Amino acid sequence: MTLIVSSHITAGIAPERFKKAFRRYPAGVVVVTADAGHGPVGFTATSLTSLSLAPPLVSFGIALSGSSWPTIERASSAVVNFICAEQEPLARTFATSGADRFAAPTAWHRLPEGDPVLDDVAGWLRLSIQQIVPAGDHRIVVGRVEEAEHDESRRPLLFHDGRYVAL
Repeated sequence: MTLIVSSHITAGIAPERFKKAFRRYPAGVVVVTADAGHGPVGFTATSLTSLSLAPPLVSFGIALSGSSWPTIERASSAVVNFICAEQEPLARTFATSGADRFAAPTAWHRLPEGDPVLDDVAGWLRLSIQQIVPAGDHRIVVGRVEEAEHDESRRPLLFHDGRYVAL
């Protein structure tokens, strides 16, 4: 039996087609915040995934080109802030390149451990970063959930078809 291995590596679909496919898939909106000793950073993400119940693990993706990447790479912890429907402007602020994301009107404080957390969010998870996995032009960050808070009275913000929508 002869095994023929193709040396041609498929590059996958075109980036625009890939984006179009995911535009129709609604996703929850979070802002990931961290501080590795040089001031807080944060970015808007829709890639949060629950990975494991025991131990409690989650993951999120971050672009290597993002301004928050150098801090996330060095941080030992991070906070996932669940953005509520009324906080669309906050989600936009943390998605804007070059913005001073923690300046007024952004309201935030530090947890006892020093992690930055946004005020009035629908909830948050404080993570200890366990692993960073290479994934193309991004990294997948795996974190163990060390603490969690939530406000059941707040409706989540979603991202669907290129825009923010309330559930």
